[in-house]
This record gives sequence, structure tokens and C-alpha cells, in this order.
Amino acid sequence: MPETPVLYVLNGPNLNLLGEREPEIYGRDTLADVQKLCENAADGARIVFRQSNHEGQLVDWIQEARKEASALIINPAAYTHTSVALLDALKTLSIPVIECHLSNPAAREAFRHHSYVSLAATGVIAGLGVQGYELAVKAALNLIRSA
Repeated sequence: MPETPVLYVLNGPNLNLLGEREPEIYGRDTLADVQKLCENAADGARIVFRQSNHEGQLVDWIQEARKEASALIINPAAYTHTSVALLDALKTLSIPVIECHLSNPAAREAFRHHSYVSLAATGVIAGLGVQGYELAVKAALNLIRSA
């Protein structure tokens, strides 16, 4: 594990449209705003911030995190409810994993109530909008530093 903590923050499909897509659910902040929020909360840690609409790319980054990251924060978006591939990749990690959602999936459509990702997550933050990312960064750093 690196001396300076490295936090991977991975974002799934359609999060590149944050601020434009369904702002009544996801808010008006952009993904660039979220990245800045994470960097400001990093307290000396290095943030590797990425987004992809492609499941395989997310799997590749999770596998990369096995050797490069101190903790992983993931907003898998729609893949939360469908991706056994993400679950399997996350299960290979020995670092803290924080699942982060802008909205509260449990308060939405029934198909959003199940998360494959939660089965491999150390913790879950949901329903707090972009502030959830800031809390996820702080929680990940606390987990790293208390290990």
C-alpha cells in the first residue's frame, strides 16, 4: 500500500451527465464539481477520479485498485442492481470499499432496492447528494488510518 493514501473514486454509467440528467433526483452539481469536492476532502490523500459508461472498464479499474489504491469509493449507478461482474471484482479487494449513491435507492423503484455491490462494500452512503462523496472520502481515510 502506498505511503500517501490513494483513493480510487469510480463512477458508473450516466454520471458524466450529472447536473443535466434528472436534476430533481441527482442535483445540479456536475461530475467535475464532485471531483473537486473529493479532492478538497482528501486531507493529503491522492484522489484517482474516473467515470465510465462501460462495465468492463469499471472492472479493469477495480482490478487496478488492488495494487494501486488504499481504498475504493464507487458509485456504480445502474450497475448497482445488475452487475455480478462488479461484485466479483470488488470481492478481490482487501482494501475498504465504500458504495456511494446520490439518491436513496431504497426510496425509489423496487428494482433499485437490491445492490450487488453492497455484498462487497465495507459501508454504504446514500441519499445525501454530492455530500455523500465527501463523507465517503472521510470515511475511507478513517478506515485506512485506523487499520
